[in-house]
Amino acid sequence: MKFRPLHNRVLIRGVEQESKSAGGILIPDTAQEKPTEGVVIAVGPGARSDDGNIQPLDVRVGDRVLYGKWSGTEIKVDGEDVVIMKEPDIMGVVARAAAPKRKVA
Repeated sequence: MKFRPLHNRVLIRGVEQESKSAGGILIPDTAQEKPTEGVVIAVGPGARSDDGNIQPLDVRVGDRVLYGKWSGTEIKVDGEDVVIMKEPDIMGVVARAAAPKRKVA
């Protein structure tokens, strides 16, 4: 992906909602709600504090997060619909991405 968010912004790919209800009724695409759960695909370096230090973000690439229904801005990157928003718009982390493995020298 050729997009790098700035400051405390996060790029999220929405997770597809079920097209069937719990009772087995098919829900048409026009009646489905906007996704409020997604996977973080890119994060900015963090917000700059008053003293000039960069405050790192709490979320990282691969985290599954919940966000507000009308949060962020929908954009198209590399032909894919994604949402960009500030980290405070994220309500919580549903599943944490695995920590990257370190190479032993």
